[in-house]
Amino acid sequence: MNRLSVWILLPLLLSATSVWANDEEKDESRLKESATVIQEILNAPDSIPQGLLDKADCVVVFPSVRKAAFGVGGSYGRGAMTCRRGAGFDGRWGAPTMMALEGLSFGFQIGAQATDFVLLVMNDRGANGILSSKVKLGGDVAATAGPVGRDASAETDATVRAEILSYSRSRGLFAGVSLEGSTVRPDNDANERIYGKKVPAKEIVLSGKIPPPPVARPMLSILNAKTPRHRP
Repeated sequence: MNRLSVWILLPLLLSATSVWANDEEKDESRLKESATVIQEILNAPDSIPQGLLDKADCVVVFPSVRKAAFGVGGSYGRGAMTCRRGAGFDGRWGAPTMMALEGLSFGFQIGAQATDFVLLVMNDRGANGILSSKVKLGGDVAATAGPVGRDASAETDATVRAEILSYSRSRGLFAGVSLEGSTVRPDNDANERIYGKKVPAKEIVLSGKIPPPPVARPMLSILNAKTPRHRP
């Protein structure tokens, strides 16, 4: 019976190991894609206003968020979030937590697309909220539906009332691009694969004690070069 159990369980264990390794590759790929997205967006002529970027405590990047709809829209994406180190969010950009975005939105929507999203978390309340639990976007979120940089003046005004600002870069045609109604949460399973152990997203990002994985360094280098100092 022991030998039989081994022969039954061994394929299952090998399969689980293979799935884990495949998921880890996807997580690493998301970090690489996040670096590419933030690099391309920040280098664009109509980029995120530098003043807003300098004020942001944290940045969340969701590469290639999938969204399809005809009247009712669904969104799904995986990405990463990094915050400035230090109690006052005034240090260099630190180790990222993996993040998940999912949800539904309603309204006039026709088509399907992949969209890159960059969220700026503007204060510690927003940072602690998004790291602690699932946060529904809408209400406190000011979103630009369309190319990066559009309605920059409106976004500047929004900082007085919004905790999270969103920017998007579309890769297709879509009427009414929006993240309103979607939810953002830490992807704890992905964090376990990336860091090799279970660790809360809040500890990863805010403790300053966890070194970033090598695959995340390009993303952090880009942000440290573009916005090295926090300007309240």
